[in-house]
Amino acid sequence: MFDNPVVTNVVHPTITPVVPDAPNGTAIVIAPGGGFHALSIESEGFEVAEWLAARGVTAFVLEYRLVPCGDDAVADLITKMASDLDGVFDEMNEIAPLAAADAIAAVRWVREHATEFGVRPDRVGFIGFSAGGNVTMRVAYADDAGARPDFVAPIYASVRGYELAEPPTGSGPMFVVAATDDSLGLADDSVAIYDRWRRAGIATELHMYASGGHGFGMKHQGLPSDSWIDRFGDWLAANGLL
Repeated sequence: MFDNPVVTNVVHPTITPVVPDAPNGTAIVIAPGGGFHALSIESEGFEVAEWLAARGVTAFVLEYRLVPCGDDAVADLITKMASDLDGVFDEMNEIAPLAAADAIAAVRWVREHATEFGVRPDRVGFIGFSAGGNVTMRVAYADDAGARPDFVAPIYASVRGYELAEPPTGSGPMFVVAATDDSLGLADDSVAIYDRWRRAGIATELHMYASGGHGFGMKHQGLPSDSWIDRFGDWLAANGLL
């Protein structure tokens, strides 16, 4: 399931800034995925942050709380998914609100320290992958408008266990990416997210690649999905965020 470095057993959430040489005023909090059991910290975390920083965006990699596991959380997750998939989803649904609380706190923290990092408090976004995409959507629906991002990017997000209600008034634009052949069947989740935002009249962009699988992040597979990050850059530029 994972073929890159992961972080596991997060109990105390943290955010790590990746600061550009010349900040352009935009900040993005990054939530890696990993089934709420691990965090794909490089491919869906620091590599994304470095790409953004090279373009002037101040990035903050979030390590949110995870399901407690043994020494090998990835092996634990694979075993549980093979033997008790419903139980895995129950664990995810239990930890997800805590992870979302960590993400909401991160957005607040970035806004509180905006001057320190050379960013504008009205240009704070959030991008998340898979389980991190679930966290992204929960932050997008935060009760407190001051904790909601100004723009969001759920990437092959899972919204299982979370109801997509009417977007909050004043919700910002959204960028959505997934692959039709997502091995976890999450293409439908991305379409549902896109459709909910679109029907609310909010600017939304969806990229659905024919192939790419699940968890492609910043990996190079020799597929069109490899360039999703460039399309994200195009979208940021079109929205005046670069």
